[in-house]
Amino acid sequence: MKRSQDDISLEVKALKIGSKVRELRQKKHYTLQDVAAKTGLSKPFLSQIENDHVVPPVATLLKLARAFDVGLAYFFQDEVGIDRIAITRRDERVRVEKRPHHRKGEVNYIYEALDTKKTNKHMEPFLVEFPVQDTSEMIFMNHEGEEFLHVLEGNLEFRSIDRVEVLEPGDSIYFESDLSHSFRCLGEKPARAIVVVWTG
Repeated sequence: MKRSQDDISLEVKALKIGSKVRELRQKKHYTLQDVAAKTGLSKPFLSQIENDHVVPPVATLLKLARAFDVGLAYFFQDEVGIDRIAITRRDERVRVEKRPHHRKGEVNYIYEALDTKKTNKHMEPFLVEFPVQDTSEMIFMNHEGEEFLHVLEGNLEFRSIDRVEVLEPGDSIYFESDLSHSFRCLGEKPARAIVVVWTG
């Protein structure tokens, strides 16, 4: 059953990513300018995140997690656990979709956190859906660490500054994610992939 944009917005608000960012910033006694300096993100963009006007992409959350010295899972969980083994059931996964009014410069893929319970971890696993888009709509991102992507459905184009690769179902790519990179779906239906981000 397809969910309405209102349901999606409510779900994003329920995550309270914006308030978690604000709480972390205040706990560290950082100003927006301090966080901007640590992450390379603009003050207006950070303000939009804190006010839940923008759904931050994974690369942005990684930068914030590093600046605040927390794991990425912090933004997706209700309570902190210390178990050495964490199981996330299918209905416990957290799906984050773009806002109904997509802004220019925002990555418009949909990602689902596959683990929301293990706090002190180095790998962040996601199920990512890439919508069909034109080359001109590609947004290039970079962040510290390494990234692994395995295509489940559809065809994906990977681009870096000097390389273009087409990935088909069953193909995988492993790359250093401080390289400026972007993906786009080729074909008529969205592509889906398992993405694991290692933050070191």
